[in-house]
Amino acid sequence: MHSNPTSPTTPLKIGLAGTGTVGQGVWRHLRGQADLLARRCGRSLEIVGVSSRNAAKAEAAGIPAALVTPRWEDLVARPDIDVIVELIGGVDDAFRLVKGALEAGKHVVTANKALLAERGGELFRLASEKKRRLLYEASVAGGIPLLQALREGLAANRILSLHGIVNGTCNYILTRMSEEGKDYAEVLAEAKKLGYAEADESLDVEGWDAAHKALVLAALAYGFWPKMASLSVRGIAGLDRRDIAFARTLGYGIKLLAIVKTVPSGRIEVGVQPTLVPSSHVLASVKGVFNAVLVRGDVVGDTLYYGRGAGGDPTASAVLSDLASLARDGDGACSSRFSGLWNEATPPGIASPDEVTARYYLRLTVEDRPGVLARIATILGERNIGISSVIQPEVMVAPGEAEGRVPLILMIHDANTRNFEEARAALEALDIVHGPAVSFRVEDFT
Repeated sequence: MHSNPTSPTTPLKIGLAGTGTVGQGVWRHLRGQADLLARRCGRSLEIVGVSSRNAAKAEAAGIPAALVTPRWEDLVARPDIDVIVELIGGVDDAFRLVKGALEAGKHVVTANKALLAERGGELFRLASEKKRRLLYEASVAGGIPLLQALREGLAANRILSLHGIVNGTCNYILTRMSEEGKDYAEVLAEAKKLGYAEADESLDVEGWDAAHKALVLAALAYGFWPKMASLSVRGIAGLDRRDIAFARTLGYGIKLLAIVKTVPSGRIEVGVQPTLVPSSHVLASVKGVFNAVLVRGDVVGDTLYYGRGAGGDPTASAVLSDLASLARDGDGACSSRFSGLWNEATPPGIASPDEVTARYYLRLTVEDRPGVLARIATILGERNIGISSVIQPEVMVAPGEAEGRVPLILMIHDANTRNFEEARAALEALDIVHGPAVSFRVEDFT
């Protein structure tokens, strides 16, 4: 039978599953900060078992061989371990580990946003049944104490919106493209050489990493777990540097934003997409691999959370924060249902495209002759879509683009998302429009 010591003099005994970059950081910093943590928590924190499929990694981190097992199941089976730290990554094995640990009466700390996005609802229900804590500060925005701020600091607020730069790889690429005028492919290759992008960059640049984090934020802010399939996800793969330059001319930068916000119907919009942000706004100044999340509450207004969002040390810091919370509070904090800010009897649900209204940037390649703009305006007007401004640059025609064809950039007033998508398809079908239309969401934060 698993014991749950609550005496402040009893060490919190930890099983560490995974010895990658983050796992090694947790081992190193927990030992290095042992005295500080013991003073602040009122009890010591002690790693008593480690699972690693790569013995060399564990040895390189200085973990004694006597603590190491190749099987995470061995940690789950140990009655002396109070909490499992899940850092193995992936979804299937991680789910079995977390489920097994909760069923064995252990608390769990995880940094696994993909696991929470796919299986979070059932894991939090199980944690509630077993009266165990499932903590996940490291799953979104790494070293930024964002989730704790949402749970505790903003507890008196209904969250109206969250806009987040939550993928450092994409923000690095967009920063370099903006500052140096380089093409996407060139910057991506450089990011891989520097280790900012994985060999297979698709999870980052296609928006899925940010989407996992957006889903976790939506669950925390609104108290229900959306399905991944219900999210609108678009990354930055292949983004044209001309659009960055045109956006700058209009007074905007382009950022990959995770957007979570209430719409007038009361439902929730959740998605990820490249978005035009005013150059004067604080999010536009977030550069390189840094993350930032702007949270708007109905009482406090806007608050901003900024810092390093990834890497071994920032993520390890967030894991240690959760372990410190367990060491301080022990089993006394185990009313362990998932703590969303809104725990409505009926979850608000995900908004459909008919319920979402936004401004848009639209770039078309058109015939350079009279009457073109009138035909475009007619198609937009038929769908109740207004044009706020138009620019037709004389330069920056793509190499190889045919003579007599020019870029036309339109800034669109607030438009229903479904109507806008239908209008874009209709514009692409015109004989005066060549190639696909390029569009981006515009957020002014007013």
